[in-house]
Amino acid sequence: MTKPSHIRVLIVDDHAMLRRGLATFLLSFDDLELAGEAANGAEALRLCEQLHPDVVLMDLMMPEMDGSTATQLIRQRHPQVEVIALTSFREDELVQGALEAGAIGYLLKNVSADELAGAIRAAHAGRPTLAPEAAEALIHVATHSPEPGHNLTPREREVLALMIEGLTNPEIAKRLGVSRSTVKFHVSNILIKLGVENRTEAVVLAVQHNLSR
Repeated sequence: MTKPSHIRVLIVDDHAMLRRGLATFLLSFDDLELAGEAANGAEALRLCEQLHPDVVLMDLMMPEMDGSTATQLIRQRHPQVEVIALTSFREDELVQGALEAGAIGYLLKNVSADELAGAIRAAHAGRPTLAPEAAEALIHVATHSPEPGHNLTPREREVLALMIEGLTNPEIAKRLGVSRSTVKFHVSNILIKLGVENRTEAVVLAVQHNLSR
């Protein structure tokens, strides 16, 4: 009898204890396997190149590269890899940002082991899983007129604040401790999400609507 193949899972979280807990959880299920661990989005992107996981459990609030940005880049470069956002936060813009980036699921960290295992299996099969709070957030977004910049990620708001200060991309990269290409990616996303053509228009809109907070 052929043994079923394991679903290889990459755990991405900046808290080592939480990564260890999730790694231990995976051992409880015969069909799940730990592919690797990453402490931030940039490291997750590198490990996806090396380890070829099936599913990524992605925290959203991390240093160097946040989860939504990492999700978008992983889905662009490795469309066969599914991403589940696993976070403590349920804010509307975080839910929408993660799903727009390409996450197939959005779960809170208080999810049960069986529910998380089920979500990993569903993601591997191409089926979405949303925490009830995430579904409520999407309904709230759909039934309320969004403010400009509602879908900016926390990191994009941080970059936008530095744009308002007049910093260039290299200066922003140095201030945040990230690469210039990462900053360029964020700035491009900001312009698209704000529906503007250039940095000046983005700054004017941001100041008018107090978007950097």
